[in-house]
Amino acid sequence: MSSTIILPSTNLLGRECLDKALDIIQQQGFTKTLIVTDAVLNQIGLVAQITKKLDDRQIASAIYDGTQPNPTIQNVEAGLEVLTDEGCDLILSVGGGSPHDCAKGIALVATNGGKITDYEGINKATLAPFPLMSINTTAGTASEMTMFSVITDEERQIKMAIVDQKVTPLISVNDPNLMLAMPSSLTAATGMDALTHAIEAYVSIAANPITDTVALKAIEMITKHLPTCVTDGDNIEAREQMAYAQFMAGMAFNNALLGYVHAMAHQLGATYHLPHGVCNAVLLPHVQRFNASANPAKFADIAKAMGKDTSGLSTEQAAQLAIEAMEDLSSKVGIPATLKELGVKAEDITKLAESALEDVCCMTNPRQASQEEIEAIFAAAM
Repeated sequence: MSSTIILPSTNLLGRECLDKALDIIQQQGFTKTLIVTDAVLNQIGLVAQITKKLDDRQIASAIYDGTQPNPTIQNVEAGLEVLTDEGCDLILSVGGGSPHDCAKGIALVATNGGKITDYEGINKATLAPFPLMSINTTAGTASEMTMFSVITDEERQIKMAIVDQKVTPLISVNDPNLMLAMPSSLTAATGMDALTHAIEAYVSIAANPITDTVALKAIEMITKHLPTCVTDGDNIEAREQMAYAQFMAGMAFNNALLGYVHAMAHQLGATYHLPHGVCNAVLLPHVQRFNASANPAKFADIAKAMGKDTSGLSTEQAAQLAIEAMEDLSSKVGIPATLKELGVKAEDITKLAESALEDVCCMTNPRQASQEEIEAIFAAAM
């Protein structure tokens, strides 16, 4: 079996690495960047910190801050218009998964033409995208370094999964100093998103020794450091460790892909506009309870990585401890326990299951399910 490992060409991690990243784009001769972000990050002054650093390097900037929490086709089109009107030669996304995904969509259409809907699916683009650097402010989505972009089609009420090596950013930046402002609820949601990435990649049918290694280490580090980040957001050491952990989880799923948790969570986000990480966290133990019989040894590994004592247990018993550990961590960081608490309606389950089974993330789930089984997982999570 052959494996392909896809990453940005340059990845900067750790305290104060933002300045090093901006030095790189100055050295590469970029003169004007479109900053793709959201209104909150612009309002709290984080974007201004970056534009000041760009000014100091004689790099001009324009700002598109209309990105919604689940970026839409309209967001991509509006950002593309600013890019064209302002004559930028670089896109710089600032934020979490939403600005990064929106920026990837803009970059893809800027050089390939057409509409972002043309690129739904796997490797539909023919040309390299517009140059993109992604500056991360959350520790969870790993969108700053992956080939995934998720864009909401509001007319069809679905999240389009665009999986294309060409949308991988040129440069990713994970400076924990930019993550200190994250509120505890966002910290918890993005952290559980990262855990889901690592777990789904580890049990994926496309996993390989490299993805297994980084996925297990990410699971261990997230379990250890996420609660501290939630309760003590100014703990720079814990923030830095989570930045590394979410990056490793991104390495894992960018190459081993995902599974039913993401396929199902995408539908919840498109239908109810719910936070992606929260949806993942609620669904995670229910999907993995379904999956555990496919490879119990891997779930036993997950239990150990999450700090459970599996000595004296059978592989199957240890696998069940992994499910308990997922539920325990989710509860510890304050994630709601059920979909009902998020406003999900039982009468929508059939439609949600139908859409989930059309999601590209289903392909690498370790156990294939019927629509009735997906409906049962949704129902169990209610």
